[in-house]
Amino acid sequence: MTEAVEKLVKKSEDPSRWYLQLVRMAKLADYGPVRGTFAIRPYGFEIWERVQRDLDDRFKATGHRNAYFPLLIPESYLKKEAEHVEGFDPELAWVTIGGREELEERLAIRPTSESIICDFYRNWIQSYRDLPILINQWCNVLRWEKVTRPFLRTSEFLWQEGHTVHATAQEAREETLRMLGVYRDCFYEAMAIPVLTGAKSPSERFAGAVETYTCEGLMGDGRALQAATSHDLGQNFARAFDITFLDENQDRVHPYQTSWGFSTRTIGGLILVHGDDRGLRLPPRIAPTQAVIVPIWRGKNKGEVRREAEALYTELKDSGIRMEVDLDEEHSPGWKFNEHELRGVPVRVELGPRDIEKGQAVLVRRDTGEKEFVGRKELAEKLEGLMGEIQENMLRQAETFREENTRRAESYEEFKEIIARERGFVVAPWDGTEETEQKIKEDTRATIRLLPFEREEGKDLVSGRPGRTAIFARAY
Repeated sequence: MTEAVEKLVKKSEDPSRWYLQLVRMAKLADYGPVRGTFAIRPYGFEIWERVQRDLDDRFKATGHRNAYFPLLIPESYLKKEAEHVEGFDPELAWVTIGGREELEERLAIRPTSESIICDFYRNWIQSYRDLPILINQWCNVLRWEKVTRPFLRTSEFLWQEGHTVHATAQEAREETLRMLGVYRDCFYEAMAIPVLTGAKSPSERFAGAVETYTCEGLMGDGRALQAATSHDLGQNFARAFDITFLDENQDRVHPYQTSWGFSTRTIGGLILVHGDDRGLRLPPRIAPTQAVIVPIWRGKNKGEVRREAEALYTELKDSGIRMEVDLDEEHSPGWKFNEHELRGVPVRVELGPRDIEKGQAVLVRRDTGEKEFVGRKELAEKLEGLMGEIQENMLRQAETFREENTRRAESYEEFKEIIARERGFVVAPWDGTEETEQKIKEDTRATIRLLPFEREEGKDLVSGRPGRTAIFARAY
């Protein structure tokens, strides 16, 4: 693998090619036979499982329960909410034949599940006593994308979609913001990705939503990634699907709904935020393997070193650290070092004959490359402490990168120059009009990524009209 690692292009020189190479070389995913489809390989799926488990625990801690809804959605269901179907129409894939018979009604493969879930909610909700409904679904969806890239934008992808129903608008808004906070905490604490949170502009809202809130991450190439969204749907879907309930005054009224989602595109975000010229760098919280033991043997001492490496593995795996021991006899230690660096394993434990004699091992951090000699009796405690240190350091590094690549523009010329030369986040006043938003997009290919919760007043750089802070960037 040494030769393959050496051929990995530098992230700074060609981030697009670097990304595609790394996905393949680290065995995260492979291309499928249908455009936009990908097989997620075991190592890639293990990363997804770690993230999924963390997020699912957070959902359940806030009272949500998992369920599953049908994959196929009748066309008539989608048409009930006009704005929603219009927003997804270009991306829909249709089933028109079942067996050998043409179907009487086209069936859409779900791009998202609001319409099919609302039909069930219409039957499940009769009284205010049935509320709130706090349901989440883990599933796959299909959107017929024109330009695709593994994890970041694919036709089929895995995700979760929360769908909740509430008696009042206030409860729905509180739920929308609560789940935005759950996503934010998962990004910071598990994935070491310092996302910004805020509202989307009206043109960027989820189709059919009253308000959309977003978590936006800054990738290593200076482009933004919409990492998760939370939508206040108001009563739009409830009215379209005739969902009503008897309130405490025995009046029949429409409830308020939310939906929120997070997908496998976050794996792409992990790669782009933390990866470097040597490959992946995975935060310990979500790394499938937190530490790998690499025995270093030569000739006669092979048997002894191998036995000691296996014994050390047995000792350490019981400490709660997710461990591997690399006993491959076909490749050199140097090859193995490169392989595990490429995979992003947070700590490498080197064990050779001299280490055995001295009762120690060598710990090498993936985040900094630092080496440390540690006594064998202290290894378990040291590794546990290192996991926390590496997690914090990776978040700190990502925060520093975001801060260094967030700039304020004082004129439209400066705005355009920053986007073209520096990329990153650009902070500037926006007058709130779609006209100005569209001109900026046409001129620079930058879009409004979010409207911060706290916005300063100023003059729009394009129109000169009064405006308030918006954050712009080119995005995936």
